[in-house]
Amino acid sequence: MNKVKVGIIGCGNISGIYMKNLTSMFDDIIEVVACADLIPERSQAKAQEFGIPKSCTVEELLADPDIQIVVNLTNPEAHAEVAIKVLKSGKHVYSEKPLAVTRDDGRKIIDIARENKLLVGNAPDTFLGGGIQTCIKLIDDGWIGRPIGAAAFMLCPGHESWHPDPEFYYKAGGGPMFDMGPYYLTALIAMMGPVERVTGSTQITFTERIITSQPKYGKKIEVEVPTHVAGILDFECGAMATITTSFDVWASQLPRIEVYGSEGTLIAPDPNTFGGPVLIKRKNADEWKEIPLTHGFSVNSRGIGVADMVYAILEGRANRASGELAYHVLDIMEGIHDASRNEAHYHLESRCPRPEPLPLGLPEK
Repeated sequence: MNKVKVGIIGCGNISGIYMKNLTSMFDDIIEVVACADLIPERSQAKAQEFGIPKSCTVEELLADPDIQIVVNLTNPEAHAEVAIKVLKSGKHVYSEKPLAVTRDDGRKIIDIARENKLLVGNAPDTFLGGGIQTCIKLIDDGWIGRPIGAAAFMLCPGHESWHPDPEFYYKAGGGPMFDMGPYYLTALIAMMGPVERVTGSTQITFTERIITSQPKYGKKIEVEVPTHVAGILDFECGAMATITTSFDVWASQLPRIEVYGSEGTLIAPDPNTFGGPVLIKRKNADEWKEIPLTHGFSVNSRGIGVADMVYAILEGRANRASGELAYHVLDIMEGIHDASRNEAHYHLESRCPRPEPLPLGLPEK
């Protein structure tokens, strides 16, 4: 099989794991041939570290006729602008989450891709890991009966204590819902299907943050987005869920995701990871039972969404971590914020099919 050539735009903190996996775990079908960054020294360093042949400008990367897919790892505010440039250059694009900062920009990406018969892919692809895929199989096989509800919690004190460049987490496109919500919402949609209505409440608890990580230790951040967000989701299947995402909680012992069914309860693993554990307690059972993972890719497999996109191109099918899924997630996140501002429910304008589960027995390096 001929490898598909890939270029990467954005060589910041998240790029390392993508470059590592795309040049090793998925190198049977992917060849990373170039990387670019606004800071040339960063792309040069990454190219040297991961054996990528070319470090170049964004314009040079987009002009390369051999590159078929561009992986867009820029900051959230730049996702839409870069994705649109990629699509207009005639290449498929796979971006980090979120798809865009606004619905308008998200729609532009989807529309331009359709007009040019190109694929849009988007993080997170963690739902393709063994943990959430095992949960999907358990639900589909009826282990907890009919899903009736779920609860999801992402609670932490924020990222300024460890991230080297954390300001963007508190600007447009940041906050706990836009930063971490995509992992939880994508996992819930993969397990239970699309959402039709949301409501919620939001607040800014601390209007100023102090960076305690290096190299910006002591710098103040003016917070511009809600940092504690609570939402309610009504799914098309009839189930409902609550979701709380916060950068204002110092500690918590709540589960990441629980799914409630007519015949039992399922505890899903952290949707920001690819593995387990997966726990289930069925009706009348005395104890929780840990379920062995039914699928592979349980280690950090970021990039599996790009690999699935490659196979989708070759097989002429839709990719699983799709632009339509990412736009539905964006619509939900904006909808929760809108509902809080307007003190009302928001009926989603978008829908997406539930992503096809991965087949059993996929080989894993």
